[in-house]
Amino acid sequence: MTDDLDAPDLDSLGAALRTPPAPGAESRAATLRLAMENFDRLQGSSAALRPSQDRPSRAGLWMGVKTMLTNLNLRPSLVATTSVAALCLGVVILLPPGALNFGNQPGVIGDAAAVQDHPLASLPKPEGPADLAAGPVPQTLAEAQVPEQDALAPLVRREAVRDDVTVAAPPPAAAAAAKRDALGQGTVQDYGAVAADEARDTEAPLAEGYLAETGDTEAPLAEGYLAETDTTRAQPEMASGVAPAPVDGVAAPPEPNTEAFANTDANPVKVTAEEPVSTFSIDVDTASYAVIRQSLSMGTLPPPEAVRIEEMVNYSPYAYPAPKGDAPFATSVSVMPTPWNEGTRLVRIGLQGALPAIADRPALNLVFLIDTSGSMDEPNKLPLLKQSIALALSELRPEDQVAVVAYAGSAGEVLPPTAAGDRDTILGALDNLSAGGSTAGAEGIELAYQVAARMAGDGEVSRVLLATDGDFNVGLSDPAGLEAYVARQRETGIYLSVLGFGRGNLDDAVMQSLAQNGNGTAAYIDTLSEARKVLVDQLTGMLFPIADDVKIQVEWNPAAVAEYRLIGYETRALAREDFNNDRVDAGEIGAGHQVTAIYEVTAPGSAALRNDPLRYGTVSATDAAPSEIGFLRLRYKAPGSDTSTLIETPITGTEPATDEARFAAAVAGFGQLLQGSTYLGDWGWDDAIALALSGRGEDAFGYRAEAINLMRLAKSLDR
Repeated sequence: MTDDLDAPDLDSLGAALRTPPAPGAESRAATLRLAMENFDRLQGSSAALRPSQDRPSRAGLWMGVKTMLTNLNLRPSLVATTSVAALCLGVVILLPPGALNFGNQPGVIGDAAAVQDHPLASLPKPEGPADLAAGPVPQTLAEAQVPEQDALAPLVRREAVRDDVTVAAPPPAAAAAAKRDALGQGTVQDYGAVAADEARDTEAPLAEGYLAETGDTEAPLAEGYLAETDTTRAQPEMASGVAPAPVDGVAAPPEPNTEAFANTDANPVKVTAEEPVSTFSIDVDTASYAVIRQSLSMGTLPPPEAVRIEEMVNYSPYAYPAPKGDAPFATSVSVMPTPWNEGTRLVRIGLQGALPAIADRPALNLVFLIDTSGSMDEPNKLPLLKQSIALALSELRPEDQVAVVAYAGSAGEVLPPTAAGDRDTILGALDNLSAGGSTAGAEGIELAYQVAARMAGDGEVSRVLLATDGDFNVGLSDPAGLEAYVARQRETGIYLSVLGFGRGNLDDAVMQSLAQNGNGTAAYIDTLSEARKVLVDQLTGMLFPIADDVKIQVEWNPAAVAEYRLIGYETRALAREDFNNDRVDAGEIGAGHQVTAIYEVTAPGSAALRNDPLRYGTVSATDAAPSEIGFLRLRYKAPGSDTSTLIETPITGTEPATDEARFAAAVAGFGQLLQGSTYLGDWGWDDAIALALSGRGEDAFGYRAEAINLMRLAKSLDR
């Protein structure tokens, strides 16, 4: 085995090996213990044991030597020769990394000054950094002495890339040691590299001494000790929201769930004599229903804060009467006994928006603002987003224009304003999008508004449609700042709607805030079917409002209603005085949109009353009309107008219940069950399912059947 080395080379190697490590009892003990462990580990073989029955008859010592030299691999041989030389000298020493190095070539052991002319020194240098440590590579043993340190020093973490191999830095020493114990000592894993008990097909042996702490200086990693195999790569740094692939069968820890939902405590029961007026802004968003469906489909109940009952109730279409004449919408009311509370009644209020002829709508300038950050690199995010936009193109007319702005770290205009009829160009721009980087959401929003303003023409409608998982982490990311900016932009007539994709880091709170302040709507897309519902069936309603700042106010007659409770709309509550203040923003109704609200009311003297009567009496209701239980008022603005219009409708309490009212009540009960409401008593899943079945009625698109199936699924999961 020494044929390739002349006597001077061996003398140099021997001199190097005789150089002792740094003094110190603890260091010597640790070094000796590690060296012996390394020696024991290096006795193994990655190959299976050779059967004795196929041993050649002429086999012998020299035949074995010849076979070994024939199959010898350079890098393992260096380890073997070092060990043999150490045994011959009667010394077992753990060498500090990089101390013996031919011309700074990692993985080659020797003294550069003594053997620079040796054939090994002429080997080509590998690609990538030759030295992975901070500072210059030590050229002599004196320069590379290991300082005094604790025994069994933890492995060093180093961020270094060689070809396609990434050596990721491990956690602190205690966590690294625990990780090594959990994974099994001696395997190349995602939290550092330790010596192998046996060299396997997918893991190369790594002597512990070649990746040890040397004070404040991190030792270089000898390339020869990290196998370049697909199954042994250390974990690369994860992009935001992207779960890393398992390494050698050990899954990386999952990304923390950072979801945030816009909700608050359920509306309480109010005493009519004390607070007879209820005021809120309408809401046509449906994001909460889709999030609930996605959670249940994955086999888990949704978090209670993700449940917004008004969005669940408004998800399914209802057969409400259409408005007459030039009115933008029509109102309808029904009253029925409360299914979960025998002593109360449910008052359902419905609004139906007008649906102008498609041919009469103005030209549309649509800017798709697409999140391409690293967190979007999942099948139900960016790929589904591209498919969803492709569906929406079928609803646009040739004279409409489409632009695409993408953002991830920084924002850019991917597609300049392009005629909607040029489908191939638009789809080509979408196909070129890929996920990566952080999320400069604010910068993207600013650029999208600039592009939309540039596209605007007389009589045309310009809209920004933001598609994201809501993970804003770069730039103006605080909700208050974004709200203020978007609110200013809506005054220009450019509205913003938001589409949510994916789970795990879904910032529903920010998305809801942006949509509400941008005079748009918020939806969550978890399937291609949902994309068709939002971007095909309801695209006109999303992009073309027929009434702005729509507010509802109900005054209850204390002579007929002692208590009431609004079910849902907690995040849309308004002060009583806001109703007549045209400067206060409220929700919009788009073309063909519907809105449903449900109150639970309790008559005076009912056994279902939750509040004791006041000691000193109640407000007199002698002037109230005996034929009314309440009075409904609506305010809205025509698009572009600064002055609101008032509509008033009495509630008699005799309005008949319909299938629409029963199904809406069932969905409202479904939402309260998911929230764990205290207002339902013993009413449960079977009751909700039975009520929904009784009010299913006509269900052309299967939305009601889906809701019933979700109730059944929730019942199974709620154990």
